[in-house]
Amino acid sequence: MRLDQCCIVDMIQQNSTILDIGCGDGTLIDYLCCNHQCDARGIELDMSCVTKAVSKGLSVIQGNADFDLQNYPTDGFDYVVLSRTLQAVNRPREVLQQMLRIGRYAIVSFPNFGHWIVRMQLLLKGHMPMTKVWGTHWFETPNIHPCTLTDFVSLCKQEGYHISQWMAIDDHGEGEKAPWRRSIRLANFFGEQALFLLTR
Repeated sequence: MRLDQCCIVDMIQQNSTILDIGCGDGTLIDYLCCNHQCDARGIELDMSCVTKAVSKGLSVIQGNADFDLQNYPTDGFDYVVLSRTLQAVNRPREVLQQMLRIGRYAIVSFPNFGHWIVRMQLLLKGHMPMTKVWGTHWFETPNIHPCTLTDFVSLCKQEGYHISQWMAIDDHGEGEKAPWRRSIRLANFFGEQALFLLTR
């Protein structure tokens, strides 16, 4: 699993019900079912990923987060997960609203566009950054709504969501225990990825 998915596992209690939005090939829900005794389901836009997940016996359907979440019942899950997908949906605000309607908790991870390497590439080179996390050219990327850690915090305040837990890390796990992780402002500069556990 990716590091952000490992951190997400640590936020989820055993024997919980989970909906993973943008679940890819089902790696996270497979782990949660096998190791956390969870009832985990997924929704994924890419049909080839859905096929891979279903071939592993996972409960994954093809769907679009921007339109299909309204079909899920209110309070139908303990946790609704959106890992590295927020920046790729058309209507991120509405998706977050649906997540916190469907689940008691929402877990969101996304690449931080405020990371210092991204800022330096924009400043010195004057073009859209290319990093390990932001690894696709601007004209090919599915990431249509990049945001920073502070952008996300501002949206949560505006919408009235409670941030129960947050962290900023990089792909190697560095930063998980760094002093700057206690400050949103500093984490917005040094954190390559952000993770949030939200409640209504």
